[in-house]
Amino acid sequence: MPLVHIDLIEGRTPEQLRAMVQDVTAAIAKNTGAPKEHIHIVLNEMKKEHYAVGGVLKADE
Repeated sequence: MPLVHIDLIEGRTPEQLRAMVQDVTAAIAKNTGAPKEHIHIVLNEMKKEHYAVGGVLKADE
């Protein structure tokens, strides 16, 4: 059972998230042979205030 964790900054629409998990599921199935119904994806959406790059919060950009 493939288990995929995706961390991303919040702000995408449900439609964008839906399309992303469909594409990721298809890629995992294609490359591992795992049935789609056995592929699990966990989305972790972070607030811009909880993520920084180079010492700068994404909320401050």
